[in-house]
Amino acid sequence: MTPAARISAAIEVIAGILAERRPAADVLTEWGRRHRFAGSGDRAALSSLVYDTLRRRASAGWIMGQPAGEETPRALVLGMLHLARGLDAEAIGRLCDGSRFAPEPLTDEEAARLAGDTLGEAPAHVRGDYPEWLDAPLARVFGDDRAEEGAALAGRAPLDLRVNTLKSDVGKAAQQLAHLDPVPGAWSPLALRIAPNADGKAPPLTAEPAYLKGSVEIQDEGSQLAAILAAPARGAQVLDLCAGGGGKTLALAALMDNAGQLYAYDDDLRRLAPIHERVQRAGAHNVQIRSPKGRAGTGPDVLADLEWRMDLVLVDAPCTGTGTWRRNPDAKWRMRPGALAERVKEQAEILDAAARFVKPGGRLAYITCSLLDEENVDQVRAFLGRHSGFRALPPAEAVLALGERGIALRAAALERPEGLLLTPRRTGTDGFFVSLMVRDA
Repeated sequence: MTPAARISAAIEVIAGILAERRPAADVLTEWGRRHRFAGSGDRAALSSLVYDTLRRRASAGWIMGQPAGEETPRALVLGMLHLARGLDAEAIGRLCDGSRFAPEPLTDEEAARLAGDTLGEAPAHVRGDYPEWLDAPLARVFGDDRAEEGAALAGRAPLDLRVNTLKSDVGKAAQQLAHLDPVPGAWSPLALRIAPNADGKAPPLTAEPAYLKGSVEIQDEGSQLAAILAAPARGAQVLDLCAGGGGKTLALAALMDNAGQLYAYDDDLRRLAPIHERVQRAGAHNVQIRSPKGRAGTGPDVLADLEWRMDLVLVDAPCTGTGTWRRNPDAKWRMRPGALAERVKEQAEILDAAARFVKPGGRLAYITCSLLDEENVDQVRAFLGRHSGFRALPPAEAVLALGERGIALRAAALERPEGLLLTPRRTGTDGFFVSLMVRDA
């Protein structure tokens, strides 16, 4: 496919995403089935064009004069080429020449908009490329910096790896992956970072021997930090209450050096399914997987024997995922206010359920990949109001688990009495909120 044909294909895929409100990955897969002549390079380039367009939807629509919610796929792709790819009107015009498989030529208005001023007078939600209804919640967290925080979330994410110390060390893993040019993480002592290529694609890491043998796991550095700050002690009793696919479970197992007992649970068997193979590959021998039995709320309580016994309970709570927009740019445009209210209710219920497992002197780690106070500090404050036996651990104490790196992290992150908020702009990680609470009684 020519570069012009790829742009036409991107317009077609964006049209499908906007019309059907389906995840971008599904629409791209369907396009690939219908256009089997497209090679892997074409599909990768198309995917990059589509995701870059979704990242810059608000700003691309703005410079092309498109009202929010009424943007045409063509306008969004043309605006993205200017904003994200740095192409001027003349270069875009050469791609849109109306030849076979190419987009139609630019109109005079399109050419003028691509040659004109860009985002100087745009409101914050346009400059930050997020839905307008989220402007007030983000302003509550970031104030006048919300557009810059949003713009950082509209960038491309690197590929972060966690070195599994049960099987390797950072030096050996870096040597095994030297052909991918990994660099050490800025904060996590276990992190290696690989930059995306020019098309924004990460290398096929799951085919690498280091991955297949369990020496490394794919895990954002922010997620790694959340596990480290939870500070699971060697020999401790730990419950990962929302284990999902097991990313943080495996990080906890390695930090515990396979000693003690780590229980992994999730109330959704589908989310929990990948953990079995991952635990085996990682060599995590102290993990006991507790699967729910029966339909939700009707089966036996498979965690009843753990009440008041846990040194650490980790709650990686379901959330809106606003901190992961770099990796899921279409999710921010499909998100609706009702989803936030639903998540807030669910989080409160999970926190209350988690409290029964924490023994006196034990810790409750509350983690989200959200930037919103409604899901973060508000949840912690409300929980502490309902459970007088708990108190929030000051971030100054929480970062001690990172040694000298913790001091720098505390300075970079957004610190609140209830916890630390990591963001792409501040820490170069996905957005994560980490709060540690201690049970005194």
